[in-house]
Amino acid sequence: MTPMIMTKEDFRGLGAPDLVYVREIRATDVLADVVSSSTKGLTIDPEATLFAVHAADGERLAVMVDRETAFAAAVAHELEPVSVH
Repeated sequence: MTPMIMTKEDFRGLGAPDLVYVREIRATDVLADVVSSSTKGLTIDPEATLFAVHAADGERLAVMVDRETAFAAAVAHELEPVSVH
């Protein structure tokens, strides 16, 4: 079986362009992706649990300190959030 590769456009075409998913992530996963100069003065416990909002294609759109804030931010931007475990 040949693996199927889907582009961002393919995901958008699935009929849910406004669907985003929220999942728990570790702060260390986020800190590894952030330029250190942009976090100057910000203290985050590397072992803290944060909540990421992702587009259907997996692109991380935002990171929030709790699940409720992640859902509220998605709704405020007219997106439809769902949980991923």
